[in-house]
Amino acid sequence: MRAAGKLKRYGAGILLFLVLCCLLGGCSIEKVRAGDGVKPEYTVMKEEDYPEKVKELISENREEEFQMTYQDQGYLYLLKGYGKQETGGYSIQIEDLSLWENAIHLKTVLMGPENQEELTDEPSYPCLVVKMKYREEPVIFE
Repeated sequence: MRAAGKLKRYGAGILLFLVLCCLLGGCSIEKVRAGDGVKPEYTVMKEEDYPEKVKELISENREEEFQMTYQDQGYLYLLKGYGKQETGGYSIQIEDLSLWENAIHLKTVLMGPENQEELTDEPSYPCLVVKMKYREEPVIFE
């Protein structure tokens, strides 16, 4: 009788293992490769030209650092914000925007005020909106 109980547990363990293998078999990890890093055409947008939905997204998220994408009418918008800064005079510089083998890569850096004249007592919310033709690849923000 004891041998039958062990056999049932052993069989149940094998069955559980096989079910897990089937479920996990559909999962995969894909490496993102830099490749040649082709430079796509893009436009850094002025705030007055933002689509309404982009304005809403920025307004809702501007207090904290954010990075997101939005697509509309054949265009992909890359949004990068650095959250609330205590003074004005900040800007964002694009260090790299390139198409990798299977991803879009955007690397930016926050630039502080260059001189005291640019400082204001009011907080600022530096953000960047890049407009490019729609692509399906995921976006990697740095």
